[in-house]
Amino acid sequence: MTGGGATAAAVPTAVMPSARRRRLVWETILLLGLSLGQSAVYAILRIIERSTRPDQPLKKQTSTLNVSVTPDRPWLDLLYQLANTFFLVVPALMACFLVATVLPPPGRLRAMGLDGSRRGFDIVWGWLITAAIGVPGLGLYLGAKAMGINTTVAAANLTDTWWTIPVLVAAAFANGFLEEVVMIGYLFTRWGQAGWRAATVVLVSSVVRGSYHLYQGWGGFIGNLLMGVAFGLFFLKTKRLWPLVLAHGLIDCFAFVGYSLLKPHVGWL
Repeated sequence: MTGGGATAAAVPTAVMPSARRRRLVWETILLLGLSLGQSAVYAILRIIERSTRPDQPLKKQTSTLNVSVTPDRPWLDLLYQLANTFFLVVPALMACFLVATVLPPPGRLRAMGLDGSRRGFDIVWGWLITAAIGVPGLGLYLGAKAMGINTTVAAANLTDTWWTIPVLVAAAFANGFLEEVVMIGYLFTRWGQAGWRAATVVLVSSVVRGSYHLYQGWGGFIGNLLMGVAFGLFFLKTKRLWPLVLAHGLIDCFAFVGYSLLKPHVGWL
């Protein structure tokens, strides 16, 4: 495991001039401001609004995900959902493009752990991480609800049509790709190049990850902060991002599809 005194760069990099390092940090701030960092700011405002409602405690509120835009016109709703999924991926593609501008061609995908050199490793570890994070995560969510520090998360609220499950699966893996490419592959590479300590990179990335889940409540913040720490340490150890993308996509897939299938039959969700 990389120690706290080492940098978090995914590949060894030469020492950069201070002006170059500052530019890299500002680049990450701007990309976050256009994507998940912006979501974090709005989520913080959301938790403030929810926590200050005079007659409605947090435990009686609901966070609704994957909502139909035009439920009376399923064909148009499908187009909305596909557009939303596509634009989820764009910031991650931009992150890959930005990293590619400063790395030689052989190391571009490898630097972020996105090359295809270890497919078996990536698949096996993706499923192992899913089991290790998903089950405790569900327990944490239910515990936070019972303690009154989290909202009820309605994970899937699309119109029941032939495309509902495929769209939920696509949204799950788009979310996984966005979050892990930006929060792990991109930020760890860029902040490592800027000379940040590994412990600092893990902490800041994890806090941002937890922050953009605050709209769900404090349980969502805590669970995703811990997930960010675990994912960050895994990346520092293995330099592989695909297992994290796969695990995140599978966790969201089970949450979205599972909620859609089970909600009519159980009351504890």
